[in-house]
Amino acid sequence: MNLSTSTDYELVQLYENGNDKAFDEILQRHQNYVYSYILFLVKEEEQANDIFQETFTRAIIAIRSHRYQTTGKFSAWLIRIAHNLIIDSTRETETGKLVTQEKFSPNILNDIRLSEGTIESNIMEQQKADQIRKMLDYLPEVQREVIIMRFYEDLSFKEIAEKTGVSINTSLGRMRYALINLRKLVQQHNIALVG
Repeated sequence: MNLSTSTDYELVQLYENGNDKAFDEILQRHQNYVYSYILFLVKEEEQANDIFQETFTRAIIAIRSHRYQTTGKFSAWLIRIAHNLIIDSTRETETGKLVTQEKFSPNILNDIRLSEGTIESNIMEQQKADQIRKMLDYLPEVQREVIIMRFYEDLSFKEIAEKTGVSINTSLGRMRYALINLRKLVQQHNIALVG
């Protein structure tokens, strides 16, 4: 099958079923549009790079965990992820300022992620996090390193690249393979990531 002539939907299906080259085609096809959208809104290159990389990291996780649903154009779904990350980023930099509904899309203030969890859900999340942390030991060192730097040390992909002496694309690739391997381990150990 020629990936360059495949539809976005076909590429997502292929990637979901383990064809990593399909994701490379997805990235190639949509990276300029998504990055331009992000940069237009945040106006700052380093922040735009971080949000761009996080957008595709989240897309990887959603597709590989079978959470992507075809409810419209794939590019619109990517933009929605990027938009939500931009809002999160704006919220972090404007801590303490009043958030008005006019500033964000109508349903953002009803987002479940803005509510506090129950004690039970917090305990369950902590248990999942502990189990996943233990599984990091089974990853190759370079993959474990990028996961720890990104999710536990909260470093940007640019900072990870500088610390490890590789390109940003290599860091992103290591993250992609780390998430693929982690997902396999999670499935082998029957850990439900979606609660």
